[in-house]
This record gives sequence, C-alpha cells and structure tokens, in this order.
Amino acid sequence: MIEAAAALGRSGGVRTPIRRYVPAALIFLGGLLLWELAVRVFDIREFLLPRPTQIAAAFVDKFSVVAPAGWLTMRKAMLGFAIGATAGVLVALLTSRWRLVSDAMMPFAIAVNSTPIIALAPIMNNWFPITSIWPGATVVALVVFFPVMINMVRGLREVDPGFLELMESYGATPRDLQGKVRIPNSLPYVFGAFKVGTTLSVIAAIVSEYFGGTRTNLGVYISQQAALFHFSEAWAAILVASFSGIVLYLVIVTVERLVIPWHASMRATEQT
Repeated sequence: MIEAAAALGRSGGVRTPIRRYVPAALIFLGGLLLWELAVRVFDIREFLLPRPTQIAAAFVDKFSVVAPAGWLTMRKAMLGFAIGATAGVLVALLTSRWRLVSDAMMPFAIAVNSTPIIALAPIMNNWFPITSIWPGATVVALVVFFPVMINMVRGLREVDPGFLELMESYGATPRDLQGKVRIPNSLPYVFGAFKVGTTLSVIAAIVSEYFGGTRTNLGVYISQQAALFHFSEAWAAILVASFSGIVLYLVIVTVERLVIPWHASMRATEQT
C-alpha cells in the first residue's frame, strides 16, 4: 500500500508541472491560430503583419543564417549579463555595509540606468572594434547592473528585526549577520532581478547591434531585412531573439530552484 501511494505521488509529481503549462500552451497555440485567421480574413498586407505560417517558412529557409546570428547575439547577452549581475551584487554588498559608499554610488547608478540604450550603443561601438563582442556586452552589462544592485540592496536591508535581535542574542558578529541572515534574505530579490535582467540583456544586445556590426549580428540582420521589405525574414530573426530570452530566463529559474528551494515562492510553485 505504501509503495503504491509513493508511486502515485511520483506520477502526480510528474503530471503536475505538465498540467501547469498546458493552459499556457493552449493560449499560445490559440493566439497563433487567431493571428493566422485574422491576417487571411482581413487581408492584412505582409509589411504590416506576416502570417505565422510565412514566418515559420522563412525561419526554416533562413535557419542557417538566423541561428548563428542568434548565437552571436546570445553570447553578447550572456557575457554582459554575467558582468552586470556580478558588478551589481558586489556593489550592493559594499553599499549595504557602508552607507558612505551607498551615498556615493547611487547617483552614478541612477544616471547610467537613466541613459537610453540608443545613446550608449554608438559610444561603445567607438570604444571597441565594431566586429568585437564587447560593445554589445558592455551595453548589456550597464543595463543589467542597476536592477540587480537595487534589488539586492533592498533584500540586504529589509530584514526582519526579530531575526537580527535573535542572532545578536547568540553573540553573532556583523559578518555572521551578513552571511547567515542578510544575504539569504536577499536571494529572492536578486533572482527576481536576474529574471528581469535576462530579458533586458537580449533587448540591449539587439538594440546595440542596430548601430553597427556585421550581418552576422541578429540586430543588423533584422534591420536590413526590414529595410528590404523582407518582413517574414525579419520576424524569423525576432523569433530567434524571443527564444534566446526564454532560454536565459529558464536557466535562471532552474538555478533559483536549486539555490533557494526553501523559499515560500518555490514551495507554492511546487504545490500548484
């Protein structure tokens, strides 16, 4: 009886994630069907909105071009994300520990975050060789840095005073409070910023490529195909960009489940 219940629990545990994603899959497929029907019924011109079947055909036909271009852009996004996230975490640790550092760094961080990508990209293209991976990666790092830093600082500071008092009653040092209370408390905030950063990194990498680079870059390919009125090919490249963002997001979600399985949000996800 116990073995049967355990087997049923295991099978239910396998089916639960599948059931959770079925509504999203159905909505996605239904949206594609409505898209296809709307374009056909209302005779929408291709330069306004290609049919999903046209985009799929262009994706298959140009796969040998858009796949390498997508991989190059994704490399920029991943490198920039790693640099920006690491810098954001390190600066957050410094600013949470020393108020003077926070007061000195925050205006610069706000100024960088307020600068549009279209203003940063041409500058970075002048700083580095146009065929290098670094212009796009630098723009991505600057875009990712601010949300990671802000969220981690919030997580380090918004700690339940009761936890701090309990640790201090046991003779905990400031280093103990930082490592055993503040940093664990900040992890959900940090991973929330990481999730936002994955989408921002892909957007920043592609936008930075609009201002220069070879045709092997996804952003350059999209802009050139749109200029030539090859909109199905441009949408096929956009599809690659969307897939890249989804992959990066799922990687962060997987790491989050491994690092903070104890958090309430992870338990709630498993129970749904």
